[in-house]
Amino acid sequence: MGEVFAGRYELVDPIGRGGVGEVWRAWDHRLRRYVAAKILQQRDAHALMRFVREQALRIDHPHVLAPTSWAADDDQVLFTMELVTGGSVAGLLRAGGPLPPGTAVLLTDQLLAGLAAVHDEGVVHRDIKPANLLLRATGTGRPHLYLSDFGIAVRQGEPRLTAASFVVGTLGYFAPEQLDGADPEPRQDLYAVGVVLLEMLTAQRMDQNMLLAEFAGHSRPPARGGIPDPLWQVVCTLLRPRPEERFGSALGVRRELAAVRALLGEGAGGGGYGRYGGYGEGHGGPDGLGGEDHWLDVPDRIGPLPPGYGPAGPEHGGTRPAPPHAAPPHAAPPPHAVPPSHPVSPAPTAPAAHPGPPTAPAGPGPLGGPGATPTPAAGGFGGPSTPAPGPLPTPTGPTAVAPMTAPAGGSGLLIALGLLSVVLIAFGLWAVATG
Repeated sequence: MGEVFAGRYELVDPIGRGGVGEVWRAWDHRLRRYVAAKILQQRDAHALMRFVREQALRIDHPHVLAPTSWAADDDQVLFTMELVTGGSVAGLLRAGGPLPPGTAVLLTDQLLAGLAAVHDEGVVHRDIKPANLLLRATGTGRPHLYLSDFGIAVRQGEPRLTAASFVVGTLGYFAPEQLDGADPEPRQDLYAVGVVLLEMLTAQRMDQNMLLAEFAGHSRPPARGGIPDPLWQVVCTLLRPRPEERFGSALGVRRELAAVRALLGEGAGGGGYGRYGGYGEGHGGPDGLGGEDHWLDVPDRIGPLPPGYGPAGPEHGGTRPAPPHAAPPHAAPPPHAVPPSHPVSPAPTAPAAHPGPPTAPAGPGPLGGPGATPTPAAGGFGGPSTPAPGPLPTPTGPTAVAPMTAPAGGSGLLIALGLLSVVLIAFGLWAVATG
């Protein structure tokens, strides 16, 4: 059994590292599903502040992988996200080389759709790169991209966590004005989108200085590697050195890509590639773009679950916490129940003079009955309740409860202790009342 964090998240296996913490596959005992859990130890106040910023982001969009919940346990904190198993665009490029223009346009459009939602919230991502663009494991179906890792994202106008002379992000994806210490703003993210689109089309990591020099000397440098002319025009506009010369918004770039898609698909038949190796007349989708009959393969890259875990969760029995709002997997036997391996003869019972109170059902007490709400686990994060205790020792005869009696000569001592307790409680109440 893996470590259960905050009584709710069972850590299964590590699957990677983010900018501010380690990422684990975890089983959520409340929602009964696997999630991705990013864990940070509270040892670095600066990293913790970035962690807090990231977990505070709540953007509900199909192409944004934002935190969904968080918890703390001793000296560690974590937040959880949807588990995405198809790897990243960086891994896709390493494994398969340059992407067909149609696929690059689709993935870039999905990135811009998510980025538009982020910018609408007044947030600048500041770390857009292929490694932070995750993919759902869609096999040969339509790819699905998520914008992830908001560890250095910042809301416009918020105080910086770093000095103005210190550039935050990943070398190779900085806009020129970032290197000059400009305040974060959305067009810096759009510059990084241009770098990512160029990498998708060439599978080459861009050199920061060479890229800046190339586009500083030409309004439109010669196209690289046979990139279709209309698509190259979009790349050049995204990579303009002056921010005012770039697209003004992610939505504006999406409109241009829609026009490019129409040109890429021109003259195509069926679902094949068009004139520039792009879209055919395939299947439309929610992104407003066409589709292709055969996409690149995006398999599950995380790997199989470790022993003891299955698709429905942990397979170990008797030790994992029970989910809240549900009965424990194995109800406790009635008090003084006899295990089957040690049968005994039933003890005779004396007839009762008057009918006693109704007998309580076996298992949990009143809070565990039908319609009752279980008591939350320690920690306050909605974790499962404590498992029911095991059977008590086997009785050897009729059960009887002996009356509790004070030891001989101890009555005075018990009374004195009782009076002392009352005095201490009264003093405590007085201290609270008087502040």
